[in-house]
Amino acid sequence: MSALPSLAARVRSGVLLGAALLAAAFLAPSWGAALVVAGVAVLGLREFYALLEAGRLPSFKVIGALCAVALIAAVWVSYDAPAGRRDRLDWEALALFLGATTIFGRMLFQRDNPRPLETMAGTLMGLFYVGYLLSFYLRLAIAWERAGRWLVVYPIVVVKCADIGAYFIGCRYGRHKLFPRISPAKSWEGTVAGVISGLAASLAFTAIGRGAIGPVRLGWLDAAVLGIVLPVFGLFGDLLESLMKRAAGVKDSGTLIAGMGGILDVIDSLLPAAPLLYFYARFFLAQTP
Repeated sequence: MSALPSLAARVRSGVLLGAALLAAAFLAPSWGAALVVAGVAVLGLREFYALLEAGRLPSFKVIGALCAVALIAAVWVSYDAPAGRRDRLDWEALALFLGATTIFGRMLFQRDNPRPLETMAGTLMGLFYVGYLLSFYLRLAIAWERAGRWLVVYPIVVVKCADIGAYFIGCRYGRHKLFPRISPAKSWEGTVAGVISGLAASLAFTAIGRGAIGPVRLGWLDAAVLGIVLPVFGLFGDLLESLMKRAAGVKDSGTLIAGMGGILDVIDSLLPAAPLLYFYARFFLAQTP
């Protein structure tokens, strides 16, 4: 019976987050989408640097968060500019360069820090792990103008359906542990069920959209490939965060979302999905007429 309140809290939080996602994806202008991504990045970085602190690793929390916001702003400037002006200056590369330079420079002027390498490495890891990977959701949202908003929804639906399938089947039938050293609760049965659930969600999404996912055409083969690869990458992101939490000695990254933990606990499986879909769409998918 004790699992029921937790499950109810998960469902309630999931519905509210889903509604907020749809509102942000389809109602917000490009700058509003940038603000949403930046806000999630700041909250995620707050939890990430708290994990480092729990593991007794120092970091520049404020600088890391500001650098992530600057990177996301640079993405917005790059893709929101008129088509003829987008390549005049690589704002994203400039933001990353200035961010790294700021972190290194701050280290030079910090006294009495016996662990400078860990400080710089931990701060930079947060910038790339949270800020950089999240910025691809903004790329998906605005690189194809408003038509790209469906490309934001698609990987979230596929990955979260995979998470749901893995959770329920794993809890009920999971017998063979996947990575007990990292995440004792995950099983091979749940993993297979998660991939099947993600594949089904991808095929259903394609069928409902009749092969069009916003600005790109998604054939059945592409839907099958992404339906398998996105959940696998999502599992990789989930395991990576589990590894970090285990190293820090904590169960959840935070307590912000009832029944789910922190922001990182919600987006861990989503972080690798956006870059994967972005590059797949750029390299392999045809544009809709």
